[in-house]
Amino acid sequence: MRYQSATLRETLWCVVALALWLTVTVLFIGFRPEHVFLALLIAAMYFVMPASRRLTVAILPFIIFGISYDWMNLLPNYEVNPVDVEGLYLNEKSLFGITVGDGVRLTPNEFWALHRSAVMDFMAGVFYLCWVPLPIVYGLWLYFSGRKEAYLHFAMAFLLVNLLGFALYYVHPAAPPWYVAMYGDIYNMQAVPGTHGEVAGLGAFDAMTGLGIFDALYARNANVFAAMPSLHSAYTFVAFIYAVRSRSPWGWKVLLGVVTLGIWFTAVYTSHHYVLDVLGGIGCSLVAVLLFECGFMRIAAFRRFMKRYIGYIS
Repeated sequence: MRYQSATLRETLWCVVALALWLTVTVLFIGFRPEHVFLALLIAAMYFVMPASRRLTVAILPFIIFGISYDWMNLLPNYEVNPVDVEGLYLNEKSLFGITVGDGVRLTPNEFWALHRSAVMDFMAGVFYLCWVPLPIVYGLWLYFSGRKEAYLHFAMAFLLVNLLGFALYYVHPAAPPWYVAMYGDIYNMQAVPGTHGEVAGLGAFDAMTGLGIFDALYARNANVFAAMPSLHSAYTFVAFIYAVRSRSPWGWKVLLGVVTLGIWFTAVYTSHHYVLDVLGGIGCSLVAVLLFECGFMRIAAFRRFMKRYIGYIS
């Protein structure tokens, strides 16, 4: 089969998009070597052969998700609206609080901080490592197994979940439970701009394995005050929804279902999220899927766009 190079229009789109992304990122966020590496990787995949070009276009929703997350550094949400520190904490304690023997009422995070175990610490790390990689692997399985339409529906819904979640971060900035545990008394339940991300309960996994994975991840947290909704709780849940919807093999349904439940528990167990945050993530997932499938997909112009998109990546 004769190699078919990218058309002039395709080349321009790729070059302009990468140049715009790098320019905005370098000027307003700061240069990091991985930005150039990722740009070169995307360009290489796009131009090396038609199959890799189709794959690059197919994973655009995930690429846009990554860029959008990084670009939240352009304008921290605590500069847009006040950060909810005390209100969320008190509501969590009121709705889901656990009363211990001495009559003191604790949030579930505070309760689990007193009832940790090595097994749960290890499994918490395993579950949390799956929050983005597993949905991406599932999406790639859909793509390479020939289910291009199911793949694109999932990828677009995944992107929409993120955009909704990111928007809510600016509407209602919220501190995570570990922030209250570490700084609540010191700062009188007030948010302090510039606070660095913390591994919180996930530090036990790093200490146990010696890998330092979560320490490296949370050191680059784009926004500490983005606990509500918990998008950690959303990603594998969206993948599970589409595994059921697309009638994927039972192995995928069971794996995604178990990991989703594990992540929901881990989010609370490690003090990265309240139960309310987890419920917010679940709600965000359901709204995004319904909005995409029952809203956007009923718009004729959007259906035509999806049809052309599926045709291109096929």
